[in-house]
Amino acid sequence: MTLNADDCRAACGALIRWLGIGLVFWWPLQGLSAEADRVIVVGGDHHYPPYEFINEDGDPDGYNTELTLAIAEVMGIDVEIRLGAWDDIRRQLDQGQIDIVQGIVQSKTRQQYYAFSPPHAIVHQSIFARKGDPAVSGLNDLNGKSVIVQSSGAMHDYLRHQQPGADLVLVDSHADALRLLSSGQYDYALVANLPGLYTGKALELSNLIPVGKPLGAQHYGYAVLKGNEDLLAQFSEGLAILKNTGRQQAIYDKWLGPLENQGFSWKQLGMAAAMVSAILLLVLGGIMIWNRALSREVAKRTEAQQLQQQQLIQADKMTSLGILVSGMAHEINNPSSLLLLNLPILKESYQDAEEILEAYYQQHGDFMMGGLSYSRMRDEIPSMLDDMLAGTQRIRRIVEDLRDFARQEPTDLSEVVDLNGVTAAAIRLVERTLSQSTQHFSVSYGESLPTFEGNGQRIEQVIINLMINACQALSSPEQAIRVRTYFHSAEQQLRLEICDQGKGIAPEHLPRLSDPFFTTKREQGGTGLGLSISFSIVNEHGGNLTYDSTLQQGTCVTLSLPALKGTTVS
Repeated sequence: MTLNADDCRAACGALIRWLGIGLVFWWPLQGLSAEADRVIVVGGDHHYPPYEFINEDGDPDGYNTELTLAIAEVMGIDVEIRLGAWDDIRRQLDQGQIDIVQGIVQSKTRQQYYAFSPPHAIVHQSIFARKGDPAVSGLNDLNGKSVIVQSSGAMHDYLRHQQPGADLVLVDSHADALRLLSSGQYDYALVANLPGLYTGKALELSNLIPVGKPLGAQHYGYAVLKGNEDLLAQFSEGLAILKNTGRQQAIYDKWLGPLENQGFSWKQLGMAAAMVSAILLLVLGGIMIWNRALSREVAKRTEAQQLQQQQLIQADKMTSLGILVSGMAHEINNPSSLLLLNLPILKESYQDAEEILEAYYQQHGDFMMGGLSYSRMRDEIPSMLDDMLAGTQRIRRIVEDLRDFARQEPTDLSEVVDLNGVTAAAIRLVERTLSQSTQHFSVSYGESLPTFEGNGQRIEQVIINLMINACQALSSPEQAIRVRTYFHSAEQQLRLEICDQGKGIAPEHLPRLSDPFFTTKREQGGTGLGLSISFSIVNEHGGNLTYDSTLQQGTCVTLSLPALKGTTVS
């Protein structure tokens, strides 16, 4: 077959047209118009300081309100913030009169009706009592007691289902609850901790103190009625943008930072105790022994309060990670989707034009293509396109793994989980850290392992933490890390073993590995929370973590989980 110059120009033109097909798929995406402008009604509690409240000028104010206005600014949407009695706000949301609420505690019961954004704060509930009343260790102590709660609030919803033995007294706001309790009426008030402390200080209710925290940390953020997730996605994206720019943290520090960093009552008690001890010391020298013991107890309690504050800050950082990952996943997946769509078309286009280019090469000899000779490019282009497609698919998989890891949801331990699959996902997430830490990494997956019941995401979090600890223990890339999974039939347990050839753990430190905030890497920025959280997660799965370590030789950590009988994963 003989081609003249005109034929060559026609062939090259055809190739250019085929290569332009990808652009045809891209341009329509740019023409999508946004939803018509409308005012979005955002609801909230009129007396829930410092999160949201009506200020002295009669305007909505607080952390939630400022955050909502910032989201509206960065997303280019118009909002109307409507604050009122919480019971009425919930009713308006349910009836569609309000589009979204800017602050609500997540719960399994509420997830049946509402869709939640990634949380923008962590809330703790506290039981308040009058000074001199006994402390409360748990909700069971409220049986037969009169308990004041906010109508339609988080604790009202919870106690209706979980604590029928308590006599509930419903009020419109936290302020009403604390006023009633301070006046001598009823036994306890169950309210959010920070709003309770904030309100008690503002109203000068000096006879009230928190006497118990019956529940753990609760996620607090935006929510819409199910079916309105598109609107929720806008607020979640705006929240991610604010976090990524540091603006959300600045708003958080403005409203909540001073409350988290203040000393509460232990510091005041310590100062009073020190003054009393000094006076008594002048009267009787023997009281010095008692004074020293009291000082140690005050220091212990002050340290416990500081640790609690650090936990709240760390929990907020993990929440911020989830928000940031959500925004990153959205931004990365859009260009990845275009690549996954267009690369196969470009590959087919080149295959169609290959016969024409090869004929021209045979007739006229070698020619330049993309700055290189065709004789070289004809072998390189197919592999280049294959590598690009494989790389894009890898990006998509890593983003999905990262988003799954950072997703914030109430713990559900009813999932049937494959240990090999969870381990593989964790290794993909820390692959870069592994490659930078060691040149000798190996993994061995047990065959036909049974499954276990629990939460795959939380066990993945544990494995990632153990992998990173192993990497940090190495002093040279020549040292190895070995991972293997297997089934211990005698004890009916699944096992994951991670061994490193690092510096090891001192014998006196081994019993303290599960203690919150215990770390030997404080100077390197370690918080001591990672292993404590890992031990807690494994315990709630009915498993355990065991360590075998020798200084300067290495460490082996074994994660054991109860296997589901009669199950295997092919």
